[in-house]
Parts: sequence; structure tokens; C-alpha cells
Amino acid sequence: MTLPLLTVLGRMTLAFLEAIGSVSAFAFKAIRQGLQPPYYRRQILRQIMEIGYYSLPVVGLTAIFTGMVLALQSYTGFARFSAESAIPNVVVVSLTRELGPVLAGLMVAGRVGAAMAAEIGTMRVTEQIDALTTLSTDPFKYLVAPRLIAGVLTLPVLVLIADIIGVLGGFLVGVYKLDFNDAAYLRNTLDFLQLQDVVSGLVKAAVFGFLITLMGCYHGYRSRGGAQGVGMATTSAVVSASILILTFNYFITEAFFAR
Repeated sequence: MTLPLLTVLGRMTLAFLEAIGSVSAFAFKAIRQGLQPPYYRRQILRQIMEIGYYSLPVVGLTAIFTGMVLALQSYTGFARFSAESAIPNVVVVSLTRELGPVLAGLMVAGRVGAAMAAEIGTMRVTEQIDALTTLSTDPFKYLVAPRLIAGVLTLPVLVLIADIIGVLGGFLVGVYKLDFNDAAYLRNTLDFLQLQDVVSGLVKAAVFGFLITLMGCYHGYRSRGGAQGVGMATTSAVVSASILILTFNYFITEAFFAR
């Protein structure tokens, strides 16, 4: 009984290490290609539009309702201790440090990561990537590098907008439903907010943007087996990006706020 179990654990460990090595090699090659000219500026701008502009509605709706719910839930809990004045502080810190970058990252992973995996996966199974190589065009420089650059540049902007919209949602609930004084609410928000809170969220957003685009490109690039393979690549891209977002969120928080 022990030997089969050890065999299974050994195979799982080897598969896990192989996956880490494969993703790392893919990432290093993509980063190297992204840092070396020439740059496909039109492709980068296209991906900025796809990742940033077209993701604004879903990220904005997520942020505003998160801020509203956070204000309501904070009021429910703090009212027991007569600490309602701390609600603006909790809303702004929670959004800028954690909820803004994490929720925006997860929303973009579901929307953009899946689309990238499907697009590149379709190009792989229909041999369009092989055609690029035949035409002396590096697929990493043309397909992968622009997406990584756009993800790293665009997601911090999305998160900054999400932070503002989320704080607005908390403000609307606090002032118009919980009867806070609007000037006092804004003053508490601005007085408690620190630059480190915003910077940590933007750093997380840049890392999340890299992870989302990396997973989308990686799984799409390695997809095999026709339509079924593309579907599996799409699912794997979203799941792996979401897990990596939550994992790296902890380590970045540890780096910024651990004492």
C-alpha cells in the first residue's frame, strides 16, 4: 500500500516541478524578447485597448459594489462597538491594499486570460504560429511580448481607477444610506490613507498583470489537440492565473507590511 502511494506522490511532485520549469523557461524567454528591440508598437497598443479599455466596465462595476458592500458590512460590525467613524478608514485601506488589485486581477484573468489562451491556442492548432516562424517572425516577440508589456502597464491603471470607484461606492453608501457627513467622510478617508497603501496595490497590480498575460500566453502557446485542447488551455489559463494572483498577493503583502 505504501509503495503505490509513494509512486503517485513522486509522479505528482515531478509533474509539478516540470510545470514550474516549463513556465519559468517560457517567462524568461518572453521577458528577454520583450526587452530587446524591435517592438511591435501596434500590437502593444492593441493589447492595451483589449486589456485596459475593454475591461473598464467589469472592473468598475466590481469595484463600486465592493465598496458599497464593504461600507455596509463595516457599519454592521462597528456599530456593536460604537466605532462607526472608522468605516471610511476601513473602506479605503481595504480597497487600496487588497480588494482593488485582487478583485481587478481576478476579473481581468477571467476576461483577458481566457481570451488570450483561446486566441493563441487557435493560432497554434491551426498552424498560424508555425507560419509566423516560416516568415522569419519570432512568435514570442510578435505574440507574447506585446501582451506581457501591455499587462504590466495597463493593470495598475485599472486598479487605480478601481480604487477611486470603490471609495466612491463606500462614500455613496456612507453619506446617503448611513447618514455620514460628507465632508467628515472625505476628511477621514484622506487623513488615514497613506502613500504606501496605494503603492503596494499598484505593485501588486503590475505583478498580477504579468501573471495573467503570462498564463494566457503560456497555455495558449502549448495547446494541442484541436478545439478540445484550446478549451482546456482556456480553463487552465484562468485557473492558474487566479491561483498565482492569490499566492503572490500574500508574498507581496508580506514584503510591504511584515514587521
